[in-house]
Amino acid sequence: MDETQTATPLTNLFGAAAQEWAEAHAFLAFLLAVVALALIAYLGFFVIRRVLDALVRSSPGLRKSGWSEPLQARRVGARLAFLVALAVIGAWLPYVPAMPEWLAALLQRVLAVVVVIAAARALTAFLSAIGDRHAARQQPGQRPIKGYLQVLALVAYLLAGVVAVGLVLDRDPLVLLTGIGAASAVLLLIFQNTILSFVAGIQLTTDDLIRVGDWIEMPEMNADGDVKDIALNTVTVQNWDKTLTIIPAHNFLGKSFKNWRGMQASGGRRIKRSLDLDVSTVRFLTDDELEHLGRFALLRPYLEEKRAEIAEWTARHPAAREDVLNSRRLTNAGTFRAYVTRYLRAHPQIAQDMTFLVRQLQPGPTGLPLEVYVFVNDVRWVVYESVQSDIFEHLIAILPEFGLRLFQEPSGSDMRGLAAGGEA
Repeated sequence: MDETQTATPLTNLFGAAAQEWAEAHAFLAFLLAVVALALIAYLGFFVIRRVLDALVRSSPGLRKSGWSEPLQARRVGARLAFLVALAVIGAWLPYVPAMPEWLAALLQRVLAVVVVIAAARALTAFLSAIGDRHAARQQPGQRPIKGYLQVLALVAYLLAGVVAVGLVLDRDPLVLLTGIGAASAVLLLIFQNTILSFVAGIQLTTDDLIRVGDWIEMPEMNADGDVKDIALNTVTVQNWDKTLTIIPAHNFLGKSFKNWRGMQASGGRRIKRSLDLDVSTVRFLTDDELEHLGRFALLRPYLEEKRAEIAEWTARHPAAREDVLNSRRLTNAGTFRAYVTRYLRAHPQIAQDMTFLVRQLQPGPTGLPLEVYVFVNDVRWVVYESVQSDIFEHLIAILPEFGLRLFQEPSGSDMRGLAAGGEA
């Protein structure tokens, strides 16, 4: 047999075996390289995260300035470490042996998309940390920034999404942004509430209409309580019954609301309440009643002044001496009004430098209203209600001393008394 004919099958056999062994060796090298790269990336992530967390936790400057806790709570170090791990993979990926070109191109594109998303997440985590620190250190006069931070986070995610789509489709992100501009009408319709709330949030914070901690009232939304949070789209109000009312931010531009911040800043809280005097009990005072009321230390200067004024007036008007009908006399309602004025002037918890009125309103079906319009010098609700109650309890209790009575609609007991008196 010819020597060349017997050598050909052997050569083919060893050549195929060698090729299979080379392919298996290449695949094994590729697999080992991928595992080693993953381990190096994870080790880099683990080490960088520990180092960053230790720096944030132990840095005297960050702890003193209040940055340590927000940065740890928002895991800013972990997200930055993840970016480092992705950078390690991206740097060593071209050196992985026996990697097909199509797979290398695909992994590079996927890696670029993941880097963009991870960068956006790291940025939003840092923005959230800024918001946490501002909320922790916020003073009563500072304006909230949470809405602005949420807008920046939204813009970051939108840009990251555009760039990621451009990388996947292998298109320039600017071209995609141009297409989005052409579809702006649709986007405006979809994000209508978000855009309105964003504009409203800017106006609310720029004009300083609402702050966290303000007491506001918005009857149309059943909101009456303290502002707990001002976000991009909503304002959270904790009502006095401890329920929460979530109000879209744009409603504050289209609906009226009351902010009690001015009252709290002024240091005085208004009392505006009336005593309805029974008109049938209003009359002139007799000399005996004047002597009786002269026992009130608060009224004594007033009565002496009035008596001197009336005596001087009577001396200049002879008709007043002829008949008492032509003379000037004090009424029990006017004297009681003078007593209320002096009583409130001497009250230690009534602000004397703010609006101070004790006035009569127009008589009506419920009698003659005597309105007290003054301010308590303590804005705390419990203290204010206590002072107001004490004042009106005293005034109601002392009314009979002036021969006055409050108007009160007939009750069941009044009807039973009339019926019993009629039968008798």
